[in-house]
Amino acid sequence: MLFVAAICCMLMTVSYAQQAQQADKQELTTVGNPYMPLWEHIPDGEPYVFEDPDQPGKYRVYVYGSHDNLIDAYCGRDQVVWSASLDSLNNWRYDGVILVVDKNRDGEPFDSVGTADVLYAPDVTMTTDAAGKKTYWLFPNDQTGYRNGLIAKSDRPDGPFEVCNWSKENPVQVTGVYGFDPAVFVDDDGKIYGYWGFGHSMAAEIDPATMCTVKPGTKVVDGMIGGFKEPNGGDFRFFEASSIRKIKDKYVFIYSRFTKDGEFGLPTSNYTLAYCYSDNPLGPWTYGGTIIDGRAREKDEQGNVIASATPDGNTHGSICEINGQWYVFYHRQTGINEYARQAMVAPIEVKVEEGKGGKVEISEGEYNSNGFALNGLNPFECHSAGICCWYTGPKPATHEWPNNTFYGSYVASGYGTDDKFAAPYDLRNNTNLVVNNTDGSIVGYKYFNFDAKRLADKGNLMLVLRLIPEGVNGTIDIMMDRPWISQGGKKIGQIDLKADMENTVWDMAAGISTEAKEKDLAGKHAIYFVFKSDIKGKSLCKLVDFVFKL
Repeated sequence: MLFVAAICCMLMTVSYAQQAQQADKQELTTVGNPYMPLWEHIPDGEPYVFEDPDQPGKYRVYVYGSHDNLIDAYCGRDQVVWSASLDSLNNWRYDGVILVVDKNRDGEPFDSVGTADVLYAPDVTMTTDAAGKKTYWLFPNDQTGYRNGLIAKSDRPDGPFEVCNWSKENPVQVTGVYGFDPAVFVDDDGKIYGYWGFGHSMAAEIDPATMCTVKPGTKVVDGMIGGFKEPNGGDFRFFEASSIRKIKDKYVFIYSRFTKDGEFGLPTSNYTLAYCYSDNPLGPWTYGGTIIDGRAREKDEQGNVIASATPDGNTHGSICEINGQWYVFYHRQTGINEYARQAMVAPIEVKVEEGKGGKVEISEGEYNSNGFALNGLNPFECHSAGICCWYTGPKPATHEWPNNTFYGSYVASGYGTDDKFAAPYDLRNNTNLVVNNTDGSIVGYKYFNFDAKRLADKGNLMLVLRLIPEGVNGTIDIMMDRPWISQGGKKIGQIDLKADMENTVWDMAAGISTEAKEKDLAGKHAIYFVFKSDIKGKSLCKLVDFVFKL
């Protein structure tokens, strides 16, 4: 039932220069997930809606995170911010470096080579004085022993920020109570609360005069919720990544949680964000559930629960309401370790029962490829293969901190070209290869929205998949909805690979079945590439990008 046009049998090489020229002209209206350019690595994202200081009365979403640019370790020695207009969530803008801590209180370098501190997951909050002046406070989780509680402030949400809690006694130290992964919250009554901890949850009311010390007359809450190794941990199982939000009259605490072994049908993992809620900012708290699972839980052909993405790692993020829609912001791992993380987003539902003892219900977000494109990505725009949300192999990938071992497909990490800031979303920059596509591997995308009117146009529909062959005979089945026919999936096309194909970039065109074009594809669908070969354990090709064409 497959109609294969003559062009679909041709194998065409495309030079890198030609690709770059084509990519320059590519303007995406649906960007995909990760939502920032794929060369950028901003994990631990804390999203906030703040007024644009350059356009009074207009608002932007600002995401504050750490910066994975050390390559062989977590985070980096600077922190940057990205933002987007509320009217254009598919177009994120790099607002620059907001903090580097490379000098002491007196403006002197810490050492002879000017080494800057490594900065982990930050948080930001805003205060407004009696005159209406806004001050933005950054809590960068400085990883140098003398400066763990460092904070900085700015008159603008996009910085730059300056350290403001230097010790009076020692020029290289700071004052303050904050520990690992601080979160800070200004309540409606002006009171300020801080949260932090690593395996053990801490919180306190903060002195507004300092923004970093415990309010006089109050005490630190030691063990606010149960830790994952603590006997009284219960369902909380706190690990790290403290984040706090207030929704109506409820306080919602978001954090990285270690699941129980066997929970959800998978081994224990801290790759999930969970939440609890309370009537009071310091508790007591009620456990709510999971908001997002970075393992992308799915079911295989036999119905067993599997991790359809990276099997384990760390996560950090929070929730934010934008234009009436709630989202969970989090990150995913790329490459073979935990040091090249990317910013992800998923829509969620939040329900709050107001009044004392009222419940907070937050739906679990879906790990997907469409991010802010809630109706699905445009299949007639060229998308990087690296936005896949499903990548599995012939046997499950394994994790041994900080590395992952893949027996099939995974997303390779990438860092763009020299002009990536000038052309952040051009395909030559905005790409991650999908590699190690062995026999039995599946690469999937949720979701594309096929326009019915466009599909009704005359002409043959095809998928053009740009790839790099790796000397193996095999096929790529193009599946719709599910990767298996037994679960309702439909094969709509096929690409053949030959062992003697040159190891360079090819455009492979596969004809899409007439039946699928005319009857099945209209609307929102997942697309999967299923790899098959008689040669086991060797990659058929590397995936670059793809587009549907009429």
